[in-house]
Amino acid sequence: MGLPPYKGVPQVSESILLEMNHIRKEFPGVIALKDVSLQLRAGEVHALLGENGAGKSTLIKVLAGIYNADSGEIRINGNPVVIQSVPDAQRNGISVIHQELVLVPHMTVAENIFLGREPVAAGRVVNYKKMNRDSREILDSFELDIAPEDEISRLTIAQQQMVEIIKALSFNAKILVMDEPTSSLSEKDVGFLFETIKKLKKSNVGIIYISHRMSELKQITDRITVIRDGEYIGTKDTAAAANDELIAMMVGRKLTHYYTRTFGEPQEPVLEVKNLNDGKLLHDVSFQLRRGEILGFAGLVGAGRSEVMKCIFGIDPFASGSVLVEGKPVKIHNPEEAMRLGIALVPESRKLEAIFPMQSVMFNITIKILKEFIKGIFVDKEKEKSITREYVDDMAIKTPTFAQLAGNLSGGNQQKVVIARWLATKPKILILDEPTKGVDVGAKAEIYAIMNDLVKQDVSIIMISSELPEVINMSDRVVVMRGGNVVECLSREGLTQEKIMQYATQLAS
Repeated sequence: MGLPPYKGVPQVSESILLEMNHIRKEFPGVIALKDVSLQLRAGEVHALLGENGAGKSTLIKVLAGIYNADSGEIRINGNPVVIQSVPDAQRNGISVIHQELVLVPHMTVAENIFLGREPVAAGRVVNYKKMNRDSREILDSFELDIAPEDEISRLTIAQQQMVEIIKALSFNAKILVMDEPTSSLSEKDVGFLFETIKKLKKSNVGIIYISHRMSELKQITDRITVIRDGEYIGTKDTAAAANDELIAMMVGRKLTHYYTRTFGEPQEPVLEVKNLNDGKLLHDVSFQLRRGEILGFAGLVGAGRSEVMKCIFGIDPFASGSVLVEGKPVKIHNPEEAMRLGIALVPESRKLEAIFPMQSVMFNITIKILKEFIKGIFVDKEKEKSITREYVDDMAIKTPTFAQLAGNLSGGNQQKVVIARWLATKPKILILDEPTKGVDVGAKAEIYAIMNDLVKQDVSIIMISSELPEVINMSDRVVVMRGGNVVECLSREGLTQEKIMQYATQLAS
């Protein structure tokens, strides 16, 4: 059974490395994949695009042997293969680099690369000399300044990601899946990753590339396949695909207002930070947040943006400086005190810092407002459901029931659950750290609209973002940080990506 012709894409004569034909996968109460097909050529970077919850992760887990498809087939080099486990996938040259890296932090680079298949001497003793030598050989082939003996925890995120790629290739992988590979990388590291991908293409490795960043897809991919609500929508050559067309394929409609923002007149300060120092990275950080504005925070990875917010929210202590809320000096020693002052923080890492994966959607949304529906020993279940329903509807959270485990939702829907949790506290000051990280364009537009509605209601928002178009289009003013310092506060007039990067990289005159 061959792959049917793609909608709008001519049949090609290039070597077909992988075919996933008519894949279907059901879970209790949910059809995750209805009839999805994907074709990957040797030496191609093929983007898999879709909203959160569209079925991208399920399709990849079928390919990786984590899930078994209910029907459909997989062919590699034209031959049908059976993939029922992760080892099956590895034997067929398939490796997946997940968005959350799965390296063992306190083991060495070489130990991570060969984890579970260490070379042995005398039948039972690990041959560390051979393991380090083999690791050195492949590290050198990528011109990486990393030693096999280096501990993973001491590497940068970008270096750890390269170790993941090398680990995948050490299985002789010919099919490599990259899930949001640039989500935690700086611009420089993204460039290095793209150069690595180009090297892999020359070796005829086929790459399935998952990302919500349209600019990346234009830079690095050859074709783009779109799926929506578990169904195949179409495949386009990247060079000929317009962003508006791809977005319409993803969401089933045109997004006429991607960025929703109504700008008003400046009001009085609601938050003032003066000469904040944490004794480590932050030096004399000062800024003001005005009522009903979005204050963007830009800067390179490691500039200190998240560290400032953790100090304000009482997660981390600061050595000196002061914080004023509505003109009054305050002492915030923990998040509970911050919440009582009307401050909320949506952290950057939902998996590590925010989501309770083994608890329900309802638990995750209402955990910060228990007093709203619990009086003494009595729990008002109907009110808890009503609150949950309000935010599930407002945030367009895709979940079959309120009892669904949050960990079973897509990444973007998990993000919306976390934002809903903090909105339920009715904050005056909302700090959003990378609020649309790993979120599809449809969900981004919804989050932007919610932010705009909040500032209309005089909520004040601090938004940290590494996506400069988002910063420029949503912010009233932009604070630029570099090396733990505030280097400039830019007004909206004349704001450009180039100007922000000049200050962020010390190139401003």
